[in-house]
Amino acid sequence: MKYLNVKRIDWYIIKKFLGTYIFMIVLIISIAVVFDINEKIDKFMTNNASLKEIIFDYYLNFIPYYANLFSPLFVFLAVIFFTSKMANNSEIIAILSNGISFKRLMKPYMMAASVIAIFSFVFGSYVIPPANASRINFENTYVDPRQRKVGDTDIQFKVGEGSIVYFSSFDIPSSTGTNFSMDHFDSLQLVSRLTARSIRYDSLYRWTIQDYQIRNFDGLQETITKGESIDTTIQIVPNDFIIAKTDQQMMTSPQLRHYITSQKERGMGNIQAFQIEYHSRIASVFSAFILTLIGAALSARKVKGGMGLNLGIGLALSMGYILFMTISSSFAVKGGMSAFVAAWIPNIFFTAIAFYLYKKAPN
Repeated sequence: MKYLNVKRIDWYIIKKFLGTYIFMIVLIISIAVVFDINEKIDKFMTNNASLKEIIFDYYLNFIPYYANLFSPLFVFLAVIFFTSKMANNSEIIAILSNGISFKRLMKPYMMAASVIAIFSFVFGSYVIPPANASRINFENTYVDPRQRKVGDTDIQFKVGEGSIVYFSSFDIPSSTGTNFSMDHFDSLQLVSRLTARSIRYDSLYRWTIQDYQIRNFDGLQETITKGESIDTTIQIVPNDFIIAKTDQQMMTSPQLRHYITSQKERGMGNIQAFQIEYHSRIASVFSAFILTLIGAALSARKVKGGMGLNLGIGLALSMGYILFMTISSSFAVKGGMSAFVAAWIPNIFFTAIAFYLYKKAPN
C-alpha cells in the first residue's frame, strides 16, 4: 500500500469504518432474522418446511441478500456512528489541528467505501442472484404459494424477423398454451399463418402443436394444410413471456443485460423491473461514496446533542434515501419514468446534499 501513501491514521480510520460496518450488518440483520422467524414460523410449520430447508435454502440466502440490499444504509450508519464517537472524544479536532484538512481526512473513508462498493457490486451482480433462486423457491413453496408463476393471458410478441406469436392463455404447470397463432411477414405482406387449438412446451425451443392449420399465401393464392399434431422448433421458452415479480432478482447482471436486450427486440413491454434492477446495481456502487461523504461531513463536528443527535439525523436521511429509491422505482414501473433516471435520481439528489455538507464541514 506504499504507492497509496497510506498512513497509520488512515489504517486506524479504515479499520474503524469496516469494523463498524460489519458490526451494523450483524446487529441489524440478526434482528431482522428474529422478526422474520417470528412472522413466518406458523407458515413454516403449516407447510411442513424442514429445519434443513429453513436454514440452508432460506436463511443462508436471506442474510446475504438483505445485507447487500441495505448496504448503503449500513455504510451510512457505520460512518455516523464511529465518526461521532471520534468527534466526541476530540479525535477529529486533534487530527484537524495537526494540519490535516477535511479533504485529506476523507481519503481513508473513501478507501474503505471503495472496498465495500466493490464487494457489494460483485456479490450483488454475480453471487447473490443464483442464491436468490433457492430463497425465492422456498418462499413460493412454504411461505406464499400464490407467488408462483402459474400463467398469463393474451400474450403477443415478436420471436424473429417478421414472425409474431400469440397465445390466448398459457399455463405454467402444464407448459401448455391455448389458441396459439404464429404469423410470418415479408416486409408488410403476410406470407403464412399457423393457428392451433393448443401448444405444449417440451424442451429447449421444442414445442408440440395440436390440432393445427397452416395457411400459406402466394399472391392471391392460398394453400391450407391441416393436421392433428406436429413437433416444431420455436426460439422461445415460457420464461420469455411468463414473468414473476422476483425473476430479476435471480439473474446476474450479464443475464439481465441480455434479457433486456432480447425482450426489447421482441417488443415486450413488461421489462421495467428488470431495467431498474440492472441500473440499481450500478447506482448502489456510487451510493456508498455519496453516503460516506454525507455521514462523515455530518458527524465530524462535535455537537451538544452528542452521538444520539447525529444518529437521529443519519437515520432520518438514510430512511429518506430508501424511501426516495422506492418512490422513483414505483414511478418507473407504473408511471412511465425511465428506469435509468429512477435508479440515479436518489444519488443525484443526495450528491447535492453531500456537496453542501462537505462545504460546511470543519477544517
